[in-house]
Amino acid sequence: MTGQTSDNQVRSKSQRLASLDALRGFSMFWIIGGGSLVFNLSKLSGWEWPGDQMKHVQWDGFSFMDLIFPLFLFTVGVSLCFSLSGNIKKGKSKKELYIKALKRMIILIFLGIIYKNVPFSYDWPHIRYVSVLGRIGVTGFAVTLIFLNSRVRGQIIWMFGLLVTYWASMKLIPVPDYGAGVLTLEGNLAGYIDRMIVPGRLIQGVFDENGFFADIPATSLVLMGALAGQLFLSAKFTNYRKTIYLAISGIAGILLGLVWGLSFPVNKHLWSSSFIMLTGGISFLLLSLFYLVIDVWEYKRWSFFFIVIGLNSITIYLASRLIDFPYTVNMLLDGIIKSSGENIGELIVILGSLTLKWLFLYVLYRKKVFLKI
Repeated sequence: MTGQTSDNQVRSKSQRLASLDALRGFSMFWIIGGGSLVFNLSKLSGWEWPGDQMKHVQWDGFSFMDLIFPLFLFTVGVSLCFSLSGNIKKGKSKKELYIKALKRMIILIFLGIIYKNVPFSYDWPHIRYVSVLGRIGVTGFAVTLIFLNSRVRGQIIWMFGLLVTYWASMKLIPVPDYGAGVLTLEGNLAGYIDRMIVPGRLIQGVFDENGFFADIPATSLVLMGALAGQLFLSAKFTNYRKTIYLAISGIAGILLGLVWGLSFPVNKHLWSSSFIMLTGGISFLLLSLFYLVIDVWEYKRWSFFFIVIGLNSITIYLASRLIDFPYTVNMLLDGIIKSSGENIGELIVILGSLTLKWLFLYVLYRKKVFLKI
């Protein structure tokens, strides 16, 4: 009964969890400068392993940094579940929610185009049209359709169905001049389809990891988050039981991803089905840990740093691209930077930029300004 009361208290305040905001902020931290900070500290210390984890694997394989965007997508799914469930309780119709999701997708695609092409050249044939924000928009719209028209069992079927369909397509459908099942940069099916349907420029010429075809497996990752969200909203389970179910789901996802990787290698660029299961599993585990520590045991002080980031994650993602934070750091600390040597100076700029970004978000937090799309 104690755990049940705690759940209701959390939901009565708002349909969001402190642990979810912290986990979203944790993922965004690495994107806006945390990765660069650890990489440079690793370089200075001579300890290569942490720095290697801050770089994306060139093709097959997995590093910590490969987890970050999938983790963020997973949190998008959890938030989407809370948002849709709340709107349904308020009496919003499916049509209204479809239109809202469609508008959100269009806005995110547009912002993604801006983000990927700053400074904007208006050279339309060579603009990159696919992006991280675009993927959030497309997968969020797809999960909205699935969520509003199926129950938990149906959503699980959709989740695995999309992954199996993607796997079968990549392995069985032949690509002209390459054949079927070729998973190289040039010969994979996703790249071939995107070359036909994606306008403008692909980041690697013949391939783009944010292309439209890989939105299929990425949708499954957002669905995993939505399933986790429904577990939180359930009145059937105590806090501890929810934590256990999240952890079990995480372990199962990791094991399935590793086994699936024997046939369909773990590959962030291809968003392979094994990669989705592996990162989804890790995301379930991290959410269970954050939830246990922050919302169940109520050790919250340490998480405030990440919560401030998580409450305005899209804002700082865009601001990091549109505002020259390093310029301000260089202007304020020019003498210190120049006298510190190249390596230490670079570290000061990175740490200073990260500090300015957090302070910018803290001001928004204190003013209760939160960008919602």
